Amino acid sequence: MQTLPLLGASNHVYIGGHWRDGAARETLPLANPSDGSRLAEIARGTSADIDAAVVAAQAALDGEWGRLTAAERGRALMRLSQRVLAAADDLARLEALDVGKPLKQAKADALALARYLEFYAGAADKVMGATIPFAAGFTALTLREPHGVTGHIVPWNYPMQIIGRSVGAALAMGNACVLKPAEEACLTALAFARLAADAGLPAGALNVVPGLGEEAGAALSAHPGVAHLSFTGSVAVGRLVQAAAAQNTIPVTLELGGKSPQLVFADADLDAALPFLVNAGIQNAGQTCSAGSRILVERSRLDEVVQRMAERYQRLSVGPALDDLDVGPLISARQRDVVERYLAFARDSGLAAVAQASLGSQLPAGGFYVRPTLLAPVSDAHRLAQEEIFGPVQVVIPFDDEAGAIAIANGTAYGLVAGVWTRDGGRALRVARSLKCGQVFVNNYGAGGGVELPFGGVKSSGHGREKGFEALYGFSTLKTVAIHHG
Repeated sequence: MQTLPLLGASNHVYIGGHWRDGAARETLPLANPSDGSRLAEIARGTSADIDAAVVAAQAALDGEWGRLTAAERGRALMRLSQRVLAAADDLARLEALDVGKPLKQAKADALALARYLEFYAGAADKVMGATIPFAAGFTALTLREPHGVTGHIVPWNYPMQIIGRSVGAALAMGNACVLKPAEEACLTALAFARLAADAGLPAGALNVVPGLGEEAGAALSAHPGVAHLSFTGSVAVGRLVQAAAAQNTIPVTLELGGKSPQLVFADADLDAALPFLVNAGIQNAGQTCSAGSRILVERSRLDEVVQRMAERYQRLSVGPALDDLDVGPLISARQRDVVERYLAFARDSGLAAVAQASLGSQLPAGGFYVRPTLLAPVSDAHRLAQEEIFGPVQVVIPFDDEAGAIAIANGTAYGLVAGVWTRDGGRALRVARSLKCGQVFVNNYGAGGGVELPFGGVKSSGHGREKGFEALYGFSTLKTVAIHHG
């Protein structure tokens, strides 16, 4: 195993400001997706560890953390943001090794984590209640208060970013957090705990318990001491998390993926659109909830768009994370096999792979690589146009008019993100208002991450919002006070 920056022993849990062995004293191996080698060992957290973490979080709320003012919480988060910024290069290398994403993408994630913390540090003392015009002799007002102990189940594809947008917002509102990172990639979550301790975050405000989803994750979802849950992951697991939380009647924020469309109308500026069209599908090897994996193209421009996208695909370079190319490996052999089965189904059903990136001959034999693939034309009803593949695969779907484009875009179980490419301002607004999703980008896609922009989905993409001030509202509960003073 390699010597990893920011980590001492990675096979511990972080509870109540202390590193300690997990209750089971068992570990889980982490694989390096770039070559399949063993990267590290992590603790196999159990329900006993989760229980201890919840107790520590509640003690923090009853103690030092709960006594801090909003401004003091903001200062603590700003110190943490500065620690993250100073460690960004080491964090990026750690995330690249752990997830398999190219180093430049991992560095962008580290900077995004620092920016989330910076944003929520500045916002901590700016979430306010209101006074309400009411009956004579009364003063009525509302207060925003923390839920209490919040649980955060974070996936493997963007650990740093999702920690920033969920844990950062929860801490800013005064909650105490129990974080369960994904067992496939959790090293930056553990490093984040070390940085939080260095920044002086009070003991118990942040607790980190790695482990299996069906063990530690299930225990966190069902724990009666947790007042709010945040989960990002698959639809199937999200339903289990919500069902477990329902037994304790607590709110849940769910972000469950998507099959996001990019609508390219005949008047689109293709020179501006093309980099976004491709990059939104292959970033992080397509393992992105908001990946722009469906390219909807007005039929008169179909051949041109397909040809120009194909040219870009053929220039893509694929390789190990630290080589810092366009596309890295998938997270695991299991995920690679899932994507390969989708591609086999595409071949068997007669879909044309109009372009595939080359893997080259020098890739490590044990890595989890898949050739980025562009399929066109594809029927909007086809399985590959309906299901989230979570790999570097995009489908091109033709449409004939605006109404048809909207119908195709809305015609999946998901509703997370969409992109609209047109020079017609009226059309842009009409289409944006008609799309059933949580975010719409016009003549761009992703807006550079957009820490300030509320993010979340509808339908099977989940509910609740992260990012921006909406996340702060979600991590708080509203109390109404009515004072009768005569």
